[in-house]
Amino acid sequence: MVNRIKALAEALEGSDVGELDLTESGLRIHIRRRLEAEVVALPQTLTSAPSAPSAHPRATRAHPRANGVAPAAAPDPTVAVIAPLTGVFYASASPTADPYVTVGDTIQAGQTVCMLEAMKVFNEIKSEVAGKVTAIAATSGNLVQKGDALIRVQPV
Repeated sequence: MVNRIKALAEALEGSDVGELDLTESGLRIHIRRRLEAEVVALPQTLTSAPSAPSAHPRATRAHPRANGVAPAAAPDPTVAVIAPLTGVFYASASPTADPYVTVGDTIQAGQTVCMLEAMKVFNEIKSEVAGKVTAIAATSGNLVQKGDALIRVQPV
């Protein structure tokens, strides 16, 4: 029996499975691992170099969009909580429960922000940063892919 449990635990190492609930011959084995969500900062928007002023005295400066170049956007200061595995996103523990977080909430590092269900296993996803929730990128009940942004947090 102990060898079976050890073999199952070793088989889970290196995988994205956070929880295993197995019943064999009337014996239930339940293994739960803590999977950490990845925090990925998105790259800053590339900016174009400003054009040099014209040497002609009558030249006028064109509107920034006149030449088809949009003005540079400010870099996004938020951090995304990334899906560590592919699964169904749930914003709350049950259909009748309040969501784990809503836009405007202040959260702590290590706080559960959502759940992902993969193969009938529910995985709690925790934030690795403290801050204010600025967006919920996923829709409850919809499939998300590994690497998708789930929520965005403005770090404090």
